[in-house]
Amino acid sequence: QVQIVESGGGLVQPGGSLRLSCAASGSIFSIYSMYWYRQAPGKQRELVAAITSGGYKNYADSVNGRFTIARDNPRNTMYLQMNILKPEDTAVYYCSADIAVGRLANKENYWGQGTQVTVSS
Repeated sequence: QVQIVESGGGLVQPGGSLRLSCAASGSIFSIYSMYWYRQAPGKQRELVAAITSGGYKNYADSVNGRFTIARDNPRNTMYLQMNILKPEDTAVYYCSADIAVGRLANKENYWGQGTQVTVSS
């Protein structure tokens, strides 16, 4: 069993900052790439940022320069520092990770339940 739990969402004014956390736990042998997605009301889920186990990072154009993704491998945790937030960043933010539960197991994709981020004055 693998659990993915996001935290850190909330209500923030435009121009403000939030830091999201994603913690993976359970029967984890190895975590490969980790991802932050978001889904706004009436819109499709979109990839916000991704980070490989080696630390290579990739960002959506809409957040590049404002958001920073990071991970703490020993703690099986990933973060998303969000600065200069805009109303259009309002969405449910989801953590996803590619995880192998054993040395010979194939990696599978796991998802958290999401955390709400609302940017409004």
